[in-house]
Amino acid sequence: MHSPLDRTPVSIIIPNYNYEQFLGRAIDSALEQDHRNVEVVVVDDASTDASVAVIESYGDKIRPCLRRRNGGHAAAFNTGFEASTGEIVLFLDADDYLYPNAISEVLGEWDAAVAQAQFRLHLVDEDQRIKDVFPPPEQPFDSGDVVPELLRKGRYHTTVTSGLAFGRETLEAIMPVPERDFRQGADGYLATLAPLEGEVKSIDTCLGAYRIHGANHSVFAEKLAERARWRVQHDFRRLEALSDRAAEMGLTVPQDAGLRDPVHLEERLASLCVDEPRHPVTTDSRLGLAKAGAAASLEMNASWRRRAALAVWFLCIGILPRRMGNAVLAWKLVASSRPEFLTRLSKTVRRMTN
Repeated sequence: MHSPLDRTPVSIIIPNYNYEQFLGRAIDSALEQDHRNVEVVVVDDASTDASVAVIESYGDKIRPCLRRRNGGHAAAFNTGFEASTGEIVLFLDADDYLYPNAISEVLGEWDAAVAQAQFRLHLVDEDQRIKDVFPPPEQPFDSGDVVPELLRKGRYHTTVTSGLAFGRETLEAIMPVPERDFRQGADGYLATLAPLEGEVKSIDTCLGAYRIHGANHSVFAEKLAERARWRVQHDFRRLEALSDRAAEMGLTVPQDAGLRDPVHLEERLASLCVDEPRHPVTTDSRLGLAKAGAAASLEMNASWRRRAALAVWFLCIGILPRRMGNAVLAWKLVASSRPEFLTRLSKTVRRMTN
């Protein structure tokens, strides 16, 4: 007996900019879904490489949207959504790919109350070799009604673009994505506002691959301060969008919501410690952020060992002399900076906290 969801039209939107070497794999993965009612919309954001030739090689198997002017992540999302028709919509980054059962697994968990589904992804390198799982299995997703958590600290535990699926009605309520504010990180805008429209359904299975390579916007190599500063400012824009949407619904986001969020505080502390002159919040102090981070860590949805370890990490950065504190900070945020014994210790702690 077939479920009505077996016939549900689904759109996979692939925003692309200069990823010709990965784009074909992403498109193929969308076309190879074992759910048959899938349309594939590929948005090229005025690439300067051979991406358009890759897109054209698929003919009428896909719906191409070729932008004449580069507009960034949000503009590509908006363009693709306008061209799509599916009742459930996924945005697949052009350097990532889905497994053939991804859509059918999402549909198997979907119901009328769901606004957003989220699933884990394998972390892979440029040659598609699996390196890890994202988010790590020891970090539980937040599920169901996440609005209280979202309003309290401006974040809940979710994932990146390629691990998310949205109901069309949800997207119609919160799109278009503001293109000026979210030239990068448009998925952060969607994942922040979508839970206001319904429940979040979490799937712990890996249903695709999240490719890590030198050109990712999410990877800044050794530019730790630049990465941290961008993420802090992105969080402020997310919180502003959340506050505006929540106010329309009679809800309130505390002005200090970010100070309850260990992820935000981690990046904010990194920005302050590594490049204080360019840090965007002039009133911040190392000790103040470290204390807030330790307190926020103890409220996380995670094992007590993991919460305690993160709280200690925050306090070390705040209390140790600046040079030592910066080393401790880098050891967590830049894996290549860790001494070998710390890498082994990290793996041991991870197994203990799983």
